[in-house]
Amino acid sequence: MSLWIRLKLAESPAFQRMKAEGKGSATPLRDSFGRWPNLKLVLIALLGLTAGQAVVWYTGQFYALFFLEKVLRVDAALANILIATALLLATPFFVFWGWLSDKVGRKPIILAGCLLAAATYFPLFGMLTEAANPRLAAASASAPVTVVADPADCSVQFDPVGKTVFDSSCDLAKSWLAKAGVSYANEAAPAGTVAQVQIGGATVASFDGTAMARGDFATAKTEFETELGAALAAAGYPAKADSALVNRPLVVAILFVLVFYVTMVYGPIAAALVEMFPTHIRYTSMSLPYHIGNGWFGGFLPTTAFAIVAATGNVYAGLWYPVLVAIITVVLGGLLVRERKDVDLSA
Repeated sequence: MSLWIRLKLAESPAFQRMKAEGKGSATPLRDSFGRWPNLKLVLIALLGLTAGQAVVWYTGQFYALFFLEKVLRVDAALANILIATALLLATPFFVFWGWLSDKVGRKPIILAGCLLAAATYFPLFGMLTEAANPRLAAASASAPVTVVADPADCSVQFDPVGKTVFDSSCDLAKSWLAKAGVSYANEAAPAGTVAQVQIGGATVASFDGTAMARGDFATAKTEFETELGAALAAAGYPAKADSALVNRPLVVAILFVLVFYVTMVYGPIAAALVEMFPTHIRYTSMSLPYHIGNGWFGGFLPTTAFAIVAATGNVYAGLWYPVLVAIITVVLGGLLVRERKDVDLSA
């Protein structure tokens, strides 16, 4: 369907007129990125608009689903239904914010969406935990978890391609807890100490797999994770969310708010980028901030957030990534982006 629609689209009147008059750029890459006045606009568009738009979009639609499934352990089918319901309810607001941006401007709506998201992500995701997996929230309060490890044994678990094997005793413990949605405190241990996980009054020792053969490592890892899982279950941590206890209306309402922010930043973004650049280099100039903003700032969000969670032990700490990027966009966009909603697009 998307391909059929695109094949039926015509070029804009401004582009057709420019092409008919022979005024197109023969070197669009050089004209877009090799000349400082236009390169400056590209960087402003990237950091002052699309970077914040990207992290708000990815957090509201993709990280929220990841958080429901992987952190809160909600059944995958139910999580997708909840997200789909919120998307269905919020989708009309893409059109609304696009329409309103024609009246009041693109910049204030996009930056307001970034600011609202940055200010409310932490309480919203906290509420999401209470609504989607109340047993996990209760266990975290009644039986706190601590990882006691040599700090030198712990790495930053940033793995964008999913191929790195984290086999130190600290990394094994933190990785499993982060994937299980269990928050934990960090406590330093003497150098060379094998990491331990303390759950209430119980202690589970990790193991050092750095020098182990692949088969032995897999066996030891399975045994450790089984023992750790049993200790967490005994302390009241659920292996997965009980679907009967999920507060569906509240979860959908929270997800709706997250997607509502997405509609604020995404509804006006195409018009905002089009209006920033002259016709002869418009496509080339706007493509870089749009695709770098969404592909890199947005695309790395789950991986970056997981690394932050594993390092800090706080399942919400990964939200600092979209919050800080959104704040940077609000500041730079507020200072450097010029409202252009009434600009002549044929220029």
